[in-house]
Amino acid sequence: MRQNVESLGGQVKYITALDYEHHIFLGEWHRAFPGAKVVGVDGLAAKRAAQKNEQVPFFIEFTSANAADAKIDDEFDADFEYEYIGSHPNKELVFFYKPDRTFIEADLMFNLPATEQYSRSGISPNSGFFTKLFGGLQSTAGSAIWQKRVLWYAASRRDRPAFNRSMQKIDGWDFDRIIPCHGDVIETGGKGIFRKVFEWHLQGQAQK
Repeated sequence: MRQNVESLGGQVKYITALDYEHHIFLGEWHRAFPGAKVVGVDGLAAKRAAQKNEQVPFFIEFTSANAADAKIDDEFDADFEYEYIGSHPNKELVFFYKPDRTFIEADLMFNLPATEQYSRSGISPNSGFFTKLFGGLQSTAGSAIWQKRVLWYAASRRDRPAFNRSMQKIDGWDFDRIIPCHGDVIETGGKGIFRKVFEWHLQGQAQK
C-alpha cells in the first residue's frame, strides 16, 4: 500500500482516521510519513493510549464542541469540505473532495457486498450466514430499507436531530462518486443513492 501511495508522486501531507474505530495502522503510516498532519476524532488519542498503541501527534481531533469552527489548514480546505458526526456511535468524520466530486466515508453508510475487496481473495463476498445477514442489513440495493432502519433506529438514536442536520449538510455537497470503507465504490450516481439511504434523516421522520 505504501508503494502505491508513493507511486502517485508528490508529498503526503495529511493522514486521517475517519472514525473512532478505523485507526489501527495510524502509527505505521505516521512512521512512514512523519511530516504529515494527523487528523482524528474525539477521544481517539486517549483510546490509543489506553490500548498502548503507538504514540501519534494529532494535529487536530474533531469534537462536537469544536466541529463548527475547526479547520485543518488553508491548503486542505481549498479542495475539501468535511463534516464531523459526533452523534454517530463511531464518531464519523467524512470528506467531500471537490475537484473529483467524491464523497469519502468510513462507517456512515455501507455498500455491501464488498465484491471489489474480495476480488483477489478467492472467497465469495457472500459466503457464510452472518456475512449474508449483515450484507442484507447494509445494502444500498432496491429500497435500502434495512440500512435505513439500522441508521434510524440504531446509528442515529444518540442524537437524531444532530445526525439529521449533518445529513442535510452533506446533501448540500455536489458529489457523484462515493468511496466507502465497507463495500464497493459507487463510481457514479452516488448522490441519488445517498439520498435514498438517508431519506428519513433528510425528511426528519421515519416512514413505514
